[in-house]
Amino acid sequence: MGMSKRLDTSWIVIDSIENDQHDRCVDLFRRTDSSFGFEEFRRDVEDRGGWTPVAYFCSLSFPTETAARAAAASAIRWLAELVPVSPL
Repeated sequence: MGMSKRLDTSWIVIDSIENDQHDRCVDLFRRTDSSFGFEEFRRDVEDRGGWTPVAYFCSLSFPTETAARAAAASAIRWLAELVPVSPL
């Protein structure tokens, strides 16, 4: 997956979760300051299979990967249905 122009290239993607249709994706990442975040993407045929960000979640900051994952599942319905999240 190509990285969105919205994400800083110094951030490290630690998990990338796609839906069953392979047209939505959430990246969980770690920033250089050791905070965590996430962003949701879509992939459309007319975009030639490239990933396009669909929200501005990447500006949110979380102290742990678990907190970022829980926030992503709370904010993105299809993700919550696909990936169970353990309580904080």
